[in-house]
Amino acid sequence: MAYSTRETERKYAAPAAGDISWLHELGSVDPVASLAERGKQELDAVYYDTDDLRLTRTGASLRRRTGGTDSGWHLKLPLPGNSREEIRAPLSSENVPDELRDLALSRTRGAALRPVMRIRSTRTLRHLLDAKGDVLAELSMDVVDADAPLDGGHATWTEMEVELALAGAGDPALLNGIEKVLHKNGVDRAQSAPKVVRALAETTPLLERTPDARTEGTPGSAGAYVLAYVDRLVDALTDIDPAVRRDAPDAVHRMRTTSRRLRGCLRSYRSVLDREVTDSIRRDLKWLAGELGVERDHEVLRERLTSGVGELPRELVLGPVNARLQAWDAARRAEGRRRTLDALASPRYLNLLEKLKLLAEGPPLRTKAAGKPEKVLVKALLKEYDRLAQRMDRALDMPSGPERDAAIHNARKVAKRLRYAAEAARPALGKPVRRLGKRVKDVQKVSGSQHDSVVTGDALRRLAVSAHAAGESGFTWGLLHGQERAAAGARERQLPEVWARARGAARRKALRR
Repeated sequence: MAYSTRETERKYAAPAAGDISWLHELGSVDPVASLAERGKQELDAVYYDTDDLRLTRTGASLRRRTGGTDSGWHLKLPLPGNSREEIRAPLSSENVPDELRDLALSRTRGAALRPVMRIRSTRTLRHLLDAKGDVLAELSMDVVDADAPLDGGHATWTEMEVELALAGAGDPALLNGIEKVLHKNGVDRAQSAPKVVRALAETTPLLERTPDARTEGTPGSAGAYVLAYVDRLVDALTDIDPAVRRDAPDAVHRMRTTSRRLRGCLRSYRSVLDREVTDSIRRDLKWLAGELGVERDHEVLRERLTSGVGELPRELVLGPVNARLQAWDAARRAEGRRRTLDALASPRYLNLLEKLKLLAEGPPLRTKAAGKPEKVLVKALLKEYDRLAQRMDRALDMPSGPERDAAIHNARKVAKRLRYAAEAARPALGKPVRRLGKRVKDVQKVSGSQHDSVVTGDALRRLAVSAHAAGESGFTWGLLHGQERAAAGARERQLPEVWARARGAARRKALRR
């Protein structure tokens, strides 16, 4: 069973002539009280990647390492700043563990993994301790020997690392204090590239042979801004995949939202990107969001029902309400998780990842992609606004009831698309589009809250029917149903005012200021 830890480290050039006479000065960095020698370790790591280095090119690495205190398989995934997530699995044969192979799938896109580098390091380790003797950080000096198994290249170098201890819970400010001491003594930060990247660069032509180039469009053009947004979303989808597979908190929600953002962008900016290419991607993104939605919608519903029951006075909870809620949750949660994992294991998902990679590297730009953002992007935003206005006005003119609920929900979908289109245009158009995005988000939130109350009310009715059929009291379910209907009505009454504010922000003059 794999487990995860967070590592935060900085790399430094090896001290000149091996001079480490300054080590004692690290004891002056608060809260370091002392240094402890931990001797030498012999580390032997074989790194795995695809033939075209898909892991390395996306900032990830996979190795099988022996020696030291953490022998095993290590999959490292990039995080912001100086941090990486390290997912570890026990030593096994030389075959990559299935769990780590799956966690790397959004990067490898199903391509075979093979050994690409062997790195052996002689590590001299020291611990920086606080006054209680607890480890704050590790300072290691590595003499590195790298060998490329197929190309026969060899490289050697010495480097120093400082890594926070406490499984990533250490204070990053400690690294700044240590760095001041190092800099004062002529030890400067080195490139933060992992060992395997340096080894590949110095021993093989692989990194040069298959450059990861992306078409960026004409600088300052409408296409350049749309492509920057698309690239960011494609990277985000790649990065969130492992967290979804491991059922990390909010991961399914973030992946579903990223899919919707990307799908909406491709829909809104069809004048920039050729729909003959993007329409099939949009269909796949719709499918992915739908599969993720089974689990995500249940998460939202479970939270509302659980909090609703929990907020009631005890005397109003009649019958085995919590037991029925737990049984309902268990069955539907398992189904949602299965649908998510099945989707991520499917050929359609792998094909979608490949399409997105090709889209980012060679986008199908249309003539208008070279146009000015003030024309091309504004026109696209106004088209989306017109669609939203038609749907929202029609919904607000309808009497309350199921048909109006459905109409508000459909208008909300267009509001999301307009908001995502505004996100893509905001770097080019600035404050007016930021204001529009904010106003549309308000519309989305109010209409979304109304929809959540409607959906929750329907679920409560079904729970009440099931409870009645089992001879249980339906009082509590009915009470909660009434609360949700009241909440839905309150949001309906609020919606016209919120929509009026959004209308003002979407005027043509307002967007072109």
